[in-house]
Amino acid sequence: MLEYKEGISKATIARLPIYLRYLRDQQAAGESYASSTQIADRMRLNPVQVRKDLALVSSESGRPKLGFRIGELIEDIERFLGCDNVNDALIVGIGGLGRTLLAYDGFRNYGLNIVAAFDSSPEVTGKVFGGLKVQPMSELMRTAAEKNVKMGIITVPKSAAQSVAEIMVAGGIRAIWNFAPAHLVLPENIAVKNEDLAASLAVLSRQLKNVDPAQ
Repeated sequence: MLEYKEGISKATIARLPIYLRYLRDQQAAGESYASSTQIADRMRLNPVQVRKDLALVSSESGRPKLGFRIGELIEDIERFLGCDNVNDALIVGIGGLGRTLLAYDGFRNYGLNIVAAFDSSPEVTGKVFGGLKVQPMSELMRTAAEKNVKMGIITVPKSAAQSVAEIMVAGGIRAIWNFAPAHLVLPENIAVKNEDLAASLAVLSRQLKNVDPAQ
């Protein structure tokens, strides 16, 4: 199970990367300050909620009529999320989604560096995607140990997800980012974050009906 700092909810943690992305954009645009109202308006949130979230992870209190110092706020959020410490990860399942994740070069901004890729298909192993040569599953445990990798990403079909997760855990993986539509049964000391694309689509479809009754 994932452990969270006392007093900080999962919902707050989920919002922090969104704040961080906005603040980085503002900094790149030459801005030095950002108010909680500005952030809230962009994120469609309550300014009070934004202030509460930021107060939990930052000592930056904001200046009257100016707001928060963007540079310091970015550093505090990055430190809390671990973005200032890059975590190496391996990925299993080099289909369409797996290749997309390998091609994405923005993960390092959030402290993630994919260093190895694996697949069970002979048609995929040996090929290079995102600068990584795809290895067979038989090499996963050895590679994880040699590279001291503690994080794994699963992008395999539902039927293979549990067995892949178990191999990862046996190889020393302690945190799993799961994109497969499957409930993983793992020891409680293994951190798991599930990305349920079907559930997200269902929520989005429901929101569409709410904003557009004609649908």
